[in-house]
Amino acid sequence: MIFKTCELERKKRVRNPSLPVEQRRRSFDLVEEGFPEKEAVSEASRCLATLSCQSCDICTLLCPDLCITRSDVTGQVEIDYDYCKGCGICAAVCPKKAIEMVQE
Repeated sequence: MIFKTCELERKKRVRNPSLPVEQRRRSFDLVEEGFPEKEAVSEASRCLATLSCQSCDICTLLCPDLCITRSDVTGQVEIDYDYCKGCGICAAVCPKKAIEMVQE
C-alpha cells in the first residue's frame, strides 16, 4: 500500500466574460455570457480534485488495525506495515483517493 503524491500546478483563474455595468442598466441581456469550451475545461481543471492527502484523517479513524497515524512532528500520515493487514478500507474511504492499494 502506498500514498500517491502529486505536484500541483498553480493556474490563474479564468474570468467569465460579462457585460459592462452601463450596458447592464439599460438592457435585459445576459450579464455573464459563460465560458467558451476551452476556458471552461481549463477552469474545471483548477478544482480541488487533486490526488493528494487533505488531512481529513478518515483513514486513521476507520482503520480496523489502528496502524495509520499522523506524525506529531511532521504532520504526515504514517502506516505501520507490521500491523497492516491490507484490508483496503483506508483506500476505499479516502475522499481524495490519495491511498492506493498496490500489489507487491
